[in-house]
Amino acid sequence: MHVVRLLSAASAFLLCTAAFAQNASPSVTPDGSVSSSVATVPYSALASPEAHDFFPKMLAAGSKAPPITAPIAQNRAFYDRMNSDRAARMEKLYPVKIHSETIAGVGTDVVLPAEGIAPENRDRVLINLHGGGFLWGAHSGGLVESIPIASIGRIKVISVDYRQGPEHTFPAASDDVEAVYRALLKQYKPAQIGIYGCSAGGILTSEAVARFITDQLPVPGAIGTFCGSLVDVSGDSAYVAPLLNGQGIPAHPLGLAELPYFHGVNLNDPLVQPGLSPTLLAKFPPTLLITGTRDMTMSSVLYSQQLLDRAGAQTELHVWEGMWHSFFSDPELPESKEAYRTIVHFFLQHLSR
Repeated sequence: MHVVRLLSAASAFLLCTAAFAQNASPSVTPDGSVSSSVATVPYSALASPEAHDFFPKMLAAGSKAPPITAPIAQNRAFYDRMNSDRAARMEKLYPVKIHSETIAGVGTDVVLPAEGIAPENRDRVLINLHGGGFLWGAHSGGLVESIPIASIGRIKVISVDYRQGPEHTFPAASDDVEAVYRALLKQYKPAQIGIYGCSAGGILTSEAVARFITDQLPVPGAIGTFCGSLVDVSGDSAYVAPLLNGQGIPAHPLGLAELPYFHGVNLNDPLVQPGLSPTLLAKFPPTLLITGTRDMTMSSVLYSQQLLDRAGAQTELHVWEGMWHSFFSDPELPESKEAYRTIVHFFLQHLSR
């Protein structure tokens, strides 16, 4: 069973596909139109006026990002500055209390609503797995994904500082997520636990569930895979989205093989790409999938929903018109606010009390 909803929207950052461009980058005009040698594509008229104004600013900020081949410290510093600014803006809109906590030997940031956890959520908890290409995003990136959800949902969110590349390789992150999950199972019923993540965090969410099933652990009550899901980055959007975001058409998508975390790994392993195993997918919990029409992972997210549907899993798909990768990382946009409400509603609907 699945629910598919197409929404209008827009806003966030694309993951370094410019490094693989095979032609000159198209030009971006102040009104957000992208021109190439073959066409000029205006920014979507179906997105909000706020997104229309923000789109060229987002592209300009993203153009300053170091290449993925730059020293890891340089990339981590760049994205930490960007995400710290976002988190500070979020805290003004969505009051929370934050503290660090080590769970099963793994570092986490615990985000609590300033108003207190709602009575109906006292026995519920969400685990956030941050994005960042399995390279960066710890702490500040996790807070960006956790603050609005904790505040709006009045629910506890635990963001996991899982191990990443280049220092670590698969399955280190899955090990860390499983350790935290096992610890929480001592306090919560599996049906009371939700797990979600964006980009690398969306991929890791699906990998973690595949790992739980393989290790014969009960699956969580519901999960969310946003801007990344059950399979590698591929399909039309892997080529079209970079063009629409002013980066040119890539020679090939920036997929798992290019990420240090997956070096030397068999990419056909269902614990790396759970979408390759219908048997695993048949055991997946209700899954929320989110993407945008200018997100390079849109095709892989849509395909992931189809795979889950074929396997008999319950899914809910939301696609925002005009939106880019991780668009909801910027909290002021109407589309971001819609995404937060969608995420909160999904988990409150599916997690047991």
